[in-house]
Amino acid sequence: MNVKTCYIIGAGDFGDGRLMPLDSDLVIACDGGFEHCRKRGIRMDLVVGDFDSLGYQPIYPTVIKLNPEKDETDMGWAVIEGWKRGYREFVFFGGTGGRVSHTIANISLLADIAVKGGHGILFGNGTWYRVIYNEEIVFGKEETGYLSVFCLGDQAVGVCEQGLKYGLENALLTKENPIGVSNEFVGRESRVSVRKGSLLLIREAMAGEESNTL
Repeated sequence: MNVKTCYIIGAGDFGDGRLMPLDSDLVIACDGGFEHCRKRGIRMDLVVGDFDSLGYQPIYPTVIKLNPEKDETDMGWAVIEGWKRGYREFVFFGGTGGRVSHTIANISLLADIAVKGGHGILFGNGTWYRVIYNEEIVFGKEETGYLSVFCLGDQAVGVCEQGLKYGLENALLTKENPIGVSNEFVGRESRVSVRKGSLLLIREAMAGEESNTL
């Protein structure tokens, strides 16, 4: 059974994931993400934003103009809208590059989605970001590159890393000690789990490696 996915496209670097929405999926272009979609021929179900990045308000059947003075970012507003419509799987493009603060804001959105019981992935160029909360994530043996694991919050309890170059068993991670940096996929099925807490997972390509896609 296909899982309904909400795709959210921002104005940053598009990244190198694969965006192939099904009819049941929701595609939201945020501000300058409109140009990413237009150039790539990607259908858009909603176009939202204050359009400061794009520089103009596009003419499109489903445009929602947001107030520039708001609590949420454009992509944060899109997550709320997707969640209201019943979507629990989110894929972000155009959410990295440019201002570091925007990348961190989008990682925060991943954390919020995870705590509420959903799942999200943010694609950059040769990099993806995920957040898991009180759960396990499994990777196929085809996954390659570096995998770094960081604690989000004060503590992450019962952290395990199996099938990677370096193993970890029932560890306690804190935000002050980055012991999970620069592990590696080694051609085996692997898994990362946390019994209690949130983990930020960052996959980075090795030098000369072709980037993985969804």
